[in-house]
Amino acid sequence: MLTSGNVWRFCQEIADWRTHLRKITGRPPLDAVFIANMRDEVDRKRFLGKWEPSSGHFDGPRYRMNCIVAQNRAINCVTEDLLSSYGRKKAKEQFIAATEWAQDRGAKVVLLAAALKRLFGEDGKALKERFPGLLFTIGDNGTMLFLRNETFRAFDEAGLTPETSRIAILGPYGLLGELMTQALKKKGFDLIGAGPNTAALNRIAGKYDIEACQTFEEMGKVDAVVACTHSDKIRLTAEYVELIRPKDKKLLVIDVAEPSNLMEEEYLRCSGRVIRQDAGNAYNPKLKSNNFRDVVSI
Repeated sequence: MLTSGNVWRFCQEIADWRTHLRKITGRPPLDAVFIANMRDEVDRKRFLGKWEPSSGHFDGPRYRMNCIVAQNRAINCVTEDLLSSYGRKKAKEQFIAATEWAQDRGAKVVLLAAALKRLFGEDGKALKERFPGLLFTIGDNGTMLFLRNETFRAFDEAGLTPETSRIAILGPYGLLGELMTQALKKKGFDLIGAGPNTAALNRIAGKYDIEACQTFEEMGKVDAVVACTHSDKIRLTAEYVELIRPKDKKLLVIDVAEPSNLMEEEYLRCSGRVIRQDAGNAYNPKLKSNNFRDVVSI
């Protein structure tokens, strides 16, 4: 099936002379592989069209920095698929197949990216035992560092101080959410955690001595929101922004969730009342990506 995605992958393969050179000189084609799901059906249509990869996974962009070569490998699942037991079982099978593909090509490091971070549990014991020669990472240590720095910088620029500001953390019981709760509490901010997981929410509230609620209706006014979850049960909308923002002030939203917590269509409905910042991403000028533009220019 000829799709724009297939054309892109074909062009990438032909034009990637660095990978061909590594093969010729006896080096493995890859050092690291980032395995991710697709976000939604828009992504599926964009990358696959009507094509169904028989392996359950397919090529994404390739990257290089100095002598390190890495590649994205996407499994044929979207975030919503992971909400069901059947979808998670299918995703695990596809992930294992993609990991075998990565190992066969010499990769030593495999990233569980996007919504796959907890696919094999908190410690990934079964995955590590199955592939003892690989190093697995979820990348959240780097994400947390960027998130924390960006949050404090945004707070400084917005004039939000511990003495005068009340901050909401959506999903405070996840890894990123708890670490941000810890960091903001240490700074002395007045915090309220929000999310649908009652048991986990109560644990965090007790551990860090913060307020907790399950809905925006219970939250009250806050000066900023740090969104660490994309759960539909605690997702910002234009109406909720209006409900929780202080009168005559814009609500600052630091959004590290993927897919985003405050979706584009909702942001556009309330853009005059909210300042939204993506968080957790990094840029390095030495990192080169074999995207379609690079392929065309070679």
